[in-house]
Amino acid sequence: MAQYQRLAQVPPEAQWFANLDSYQTRRAYENDIRAFMKFAGIVQPEEFRTVARGHVLAWRADLERQGLAGATIRRKLAALASLFEYLCNANAVTHNPVKGVKRPKVDSYEGKTPALGDLQARQLLDAPRGDTLKGKRDRAILSVLLYHALRREELTKLLVKDFNQERRGVPHLRVQGKGGKLRYIPTHPNTLRLVAEYLQEAGHGPELDGPLFRPMRSLAGAVATALTPGGVYSEVVVRYMKQVGITGDNMGPHALRATAATSALEHNADIAKVQEWLGHANISTTRVYDRRSSKPEESPTFRVAY
Repeated sequence: MAQYQRLAQVPPEAQWFANLDSYQTRRAYENDIRAFMKFAGIVQPEEFRTVARGHVLAWRADLERQGLAGATIRRKLAALASLFEYLCNANAVTHNPVKGVKRPKVDSYEGKTPALGDLQARQLLDAPRGDTLKGKRDRAILSVLLYHALRREELTKLLVKDFNQERRGVPHLRVQGKGGKLRYIPTHPNTLRLVAEYLQEAGHGPELDGPLFRPMRSLAGAVATALTPGGVYSEVVVRYMKQVGITGDNMGPHALRATAATSALEHNADIAKVQEWLGHANISTTRVYDRRSSKPEESPTFRVAY
């Protein structure tokens, strides 16, 4: 079959990749499969037929020697298992050698992406200047991220008409999630105000099919284009984090998503509703943001007295 003949390059147009909705997942899985092929010395597609459990065990041991995190090794093994499951269904191989191979335990359900404290979130929201177009745009962006837990790719896909979708009399954001899945999120009043101020200043409110958040050159009269995910990262989130002194590993747009989810759960939001709000397919993904059992301020450290 044509897809099987192209497995040496594992092209994204192959059927296996086509079944993966997320671009990020496709990219990570492709890298993982390429790494296994290099480790096992696979050059020709037919050589996948010779892979045995011993090859997978040896690869797992090599990944452990590299000091990779348990979650990373689990993902790599999951990628290989997914590929072989597809090949089995396509009758390209006779068995899945990854079945039965134990995967490393993950030490904690808590994700590595940090969440900001309430004071840090307020400082970040107030950091952009309120008297410039860029400042108004950036305040609106930070508000959308911190009050609605959007991924930065989701934010860049927002159109003007997605901003104020009325549903049962309540303004909603129309969000294009992973795999093209749509979800509607009630819009926070602060965000409604900030986005309205930004659109009034920018002047593209009537362009309903145009991108909501645009780079400054586009706002200055160039061809209307959407702000890129990289622009959200560098021009907005990291810029203002540095300005207010927020530093540390993994500080970026996803930290704002983690902050919103953590805050919602800490204020008694139902975790199933948070799952739907975030656009997670599996509630186990949502649980990494549930930090209610690990509040630093409740540590016994602060109960010690001498």
